[in-house]
Amino acid sequence: MSAITATIITLNEEDRIAEAIASLPCCDEVIVIDAGSTDRTREIARERGARVILRPWEGFSKQKNFAAEQARNDWILSIDADERLSIELADQIMRWKREDPPAAACSMPRRAFYLGRWINHSGWYPDRKIRLYDRRRCAWEGDFVHESMKVDGSVGKLHGDLMHFPYRDWSDHAARIDRYTELAARAARSAGRRGNIVKLALAPPLTFIKAFVLHAGFLDGWRGLAIAYMGARYVFRREFRILR
Repeated sequence: MSAITATIITLNEEDRIAEAIASLPCCDEVIVIDAGSTDRTREIARERGARVILRPWEGFSKQKNFAAEQARNDWILSIDADERLSIELADQIMRWKREDPPAAACSMPRRAFYLGRWINHSGWYPDRKIRLYDRRRCAWEGDFVHESMKVDGSVGKLHGDLMHFPYRDWSDHAARIDRYTELAARAARSAGRRGNIVKLALAPPLTFIKAFVLHAGFLDGWRGLAIAYMGARYVFRREFRILR
């Protein structure tokens, strides 16, 4: 039977960390790597049974790889503080633990809860993510934003939803766009990419059309419209900052 360590990286997540940890009954250990929260994140995590380690922020991938290195088990389930395992996903992982896993990692569909409703379209679902992995064959890459998993081997599929609560409200969504576009622009510039005025003009409306029309965001109602608009806003601000 495979043992699993769940890892969560945090910074000021006192309102969400308890529910994230509570959704992990399928895991044998929970580790929280905190980047210096000024609220009660670390205290709440310890109260919920997690092992808490304080580590200054060095980027998403470095934080997550460090978390995996601290685990007592080779199999890692990495989630964020704004995510929860659904009952179906937790049950499936419990069954998976009793098998001899042939794959190096497993992906799972992620479903987002946005402005009061679950989103089924808009390019936001099924949004598969690799979160369960063997640390001996996998590692996180990309330290600015949108980190990804490098896998040495095959990737299996789980089917229960990883539930995602990405934004507390509209202003939180806007603030995150501002923060993440700066990180994305830094990543692009460090890779030698130059700004492109044509892309600045064309990419935002194309992003809107893709989310709202091609990915059927209109079926998500006004929330789909909001998602398409915010996606276009993200692309515009990212390209503008690269061009700057």
